[in-house]
Amino acid sequence: MAGEMARDLSSHRPVILIVGGGYVGLYTALRLQKKLSRGRAEIVVVDPQPHMTYQPFLPEAAAGSVEPRHVVVPLRRTLRHCRVITGAVTGLSHAEKRAHVAPVEGTPFTLTYDILVMAAGSVARTLPIPGLAEHGVGFKNVGEAIYLRNHVLSRLDAASSTDDPAVRTRALTFTFVGGGYAGVEAFAELEDMARYAIERYYPRLSPSDMRWVLVEAMGRILPEVDLDMAAWTVKQLSARGMDIKLNTRLESVSDDAVVRLSDGEEFSSETLVWTAGTKPNPMLAETDLPVDARGRIECEATLQVKGMADAWAAGDLAAVPDLTKDDPGATTAPNAQHAVRQAKRLADNIVAVLAGHQPVPYAHKYAGSVASLGLHKGVAQVYGVKLKGWPAWFMHRSYHVSRVPTFNRKARVVGDWTLASLFPREVVSLGQLQDPRREFVFAANTGRAGHLPPTRTDPQAALPKTGS
Repeated sequence: MAGEMARDLSSHRPVILIVGGGYVGLYTALRLQKKLSRGRAEIVVVDPQPHMTYQPFLPEAAAGSVEPRHVVVPLRRTLRHCRVITGAVTGLSHAEKRAHVAPVEGTPFTLTYDILVMAAGSVARTLPIPGLAEHGVGFKNVGEAIYLRNHVLSRLDAASSTDDPAVRTRALTFTFVGGGYAGVEAFAELEDMARYAIERYYPRLSPSDMRWVLVEAMGRILPEVDLDMAAWTVKQLSARGMDIKLNTRLESVSDDAVVRLSDGEEFSSETLVWTAGTKPNPMLAETDLPVDARGRIECEATLQVKGMADAWAAGDLAAVPDLTKDDPGATTAPNAQHAVRQAKRLADNIVAVLAGHQPVPYAHKYAGSVASLGLHKGVAQVYGVKLKGWPAWFMHRSYHVSRVPTFNRKARVVGDWTLASLFPREVVSLGQLQDPRREFVFAANTGRAGHLPPTRTDPQAALPKTGS
């Protein structure tokens, strides 16, 4: 099959279409442009955003330890020998080798390709909970991280500027739903930042005035580590006064920001962050690719789509057999560790097939997980070794800076950490970012910009309109 494909493409310059510019898309394109000589193939990358987001650093970006621009990698600068299209693939027919592309602006068009790489990733997995869409915010992109940082700090400003106890309670109650790594890291990093700010710059407030609530439907958090490590993490967070609610679900959020939980508790909270899992990109429903019961593309161990020699997939949307486990039905977990390694294997396999060789199956035993719980605090379990506190936090930083694409971004992140160790944290809320035109519109309509009334931040107004 590999030889037939190589002969079919030998007569013309093949077009390799990569749908998505996240972990899999970027790393695959990087390796292909390095291994394929100029002119041997045209590599086209399509993504709604012109950058790749390194998601493990989003909590640190939200907490101010890393500059938000440094956790994103610009696609055009990095993929100099690829064609980058800022837009969305709205559907495709692999039988016809045609993809329907909707650019950010302009008329949608059809793109013809020879080889397909599906790397569109995942989106937030939400539930039909009343009020969630109106009041919740996710934590998957840099826009949401910037918004949450400004929002949390603005709530401290609001609480410090009033004597109304109801307003204070509502402003200083922060609710997170989902106890996986993304949720726990965001929860812990933002609390650490808020505590730092209150202790130094808000004399009218005390850390005990805040309430941080983590809601998890399962009986534990951090399913990626052993139960004793998860229990230790709960104990550490609880010691900081944070409320961990296990075996509890979010039932609803009212128009006046009252959160109702399955255990019967109700409380006011102006901050609701949803990190309760992900699901494969729903655009797969508009393709003719085979999917399993969970909506993932069915793949061979070589990362080829089942029954399609010239279609490949990896990452969150791919059901890739896990050859390191005895269970024949096991698939690799949807995390960055597998996505980065799968991308490299996928690119090497495409190069091999184009040369008439056979693709190599993907096999990687899960190394473990690392998580930051705030500055100098962390938890890690790597190759069976369990670390807590500062050693785990250091391992978290060391591992992830080694995985950030390009030397440019590695250097900038390390530079951010170095400066942060020498100077106090920046804990100012840039509220204008939430609605930058508001003051100008008010001034243009009334001519009285100086009398612009303050408003509470609106998460829906601040969210980016497209996502990768």
